Amino acid sequence: MTLSVSMVKELREKSGAGMMDCKKALLETDGKIEEAIDWLRKQGLSAVAKKSSRVAAEGLIGVTVKDNQGALIEINSETDFVARNKLFQDFVKTCSDLSLTCNEDIEILKQMQYPNTGRSVDQELANNIATIGENMNVRRSKILKVSNGVIISYVHNSVADGLGKLGVLVALESNGDKDKLLSVGKQIAMHIAATSPKSLNIEDLDEEVVDRERQVLIDQAVASGKPKEIAEKMVNGRMLKYFQEVVLNEQVSVIDGETKIKDVVTKLQKDLDTEVKLSGFIFLKLGEGIEVSENDFAAEVAATAGIK
Repeated sequence: MTLSVSMVKELREKSGAGMMDCKKALLETDGKIEEAIDWLRKQGLSAVAKKSSRVAAEGLIGVTVKDNQGALIEINSETDFVARNKLFQDFVKTCSDLSLTCNEDIEILKQMQYPNTGRSVDQELANNIATIGENMNVRRSKILKVSNGVIISYVHNSVADGLGKLGVLVALESNGDKDKLLSVGKQIAMHIAATSPKSLNIEDLDEEVVDRERQVLIDQAVASGKPKEIAEKMVNGRMLKYFQEVVLNEQVSVIDGETKIKDVVTKLQKDLDTEVKLSGFIFLKLGEGIEVSENDFAAEVAATAGIK
């Protein structure tokens, strides 16, 4: 097959492996990026397992909590300058508030009336683009609810109240003291911001992801010279370690460095003398998964101004 420069570049960015290794991996896997990543990992040439998607866009994450529900929204801009613009910040915050009622559907949100303007959200977005002079995009929204308890929010790299580069929501179901629930919930939310877990419980993990991880570990063990039956037994222990890395309840809290999150909740339950359930979490990282060209913004400005 014929390899393109962009394919090799994408694999290098995702895997951290060298150019020749990336080319060989793509040839071995008929150009399939995810399979090429696995191939590199099996050869010990990639540390991609612990890498998250590269942040490649600017803008803000908006966070709103009201009563028993919370919303996260991501609105992108071309540069970080716009994220510091009050007009843009007000727009993100208002959209975050409105998104509580749109059930994560961006198209519904865009058709909603934008307060005190006589325009829809989509029309207000277009007005802001014309006013600020930079392209913007309402990208995605997430909602989290509890039937009885609290929703806790945390914003990392905050630029204003409820606005930042990373937003987290945690749901604790309980009749217990709300202040204590909020205090422990905030610690869990900060932990999530630091670790980016893939699921709440082991059984919530995507089966394909688990099977893929298991197979990669088996292939690594076999490649090191272990018989397949021995390799499969070795992998069971390694899978437990994997679960401790990516499953929230199995992770050790970054706050104290020794207590698993599920045990943090158990302790809170004992302290409050009532049932407490960590029922869910969501988070959004600004620009995660977006691919943009790597143009030097300063160089673009200089070129536009005719500066050598």
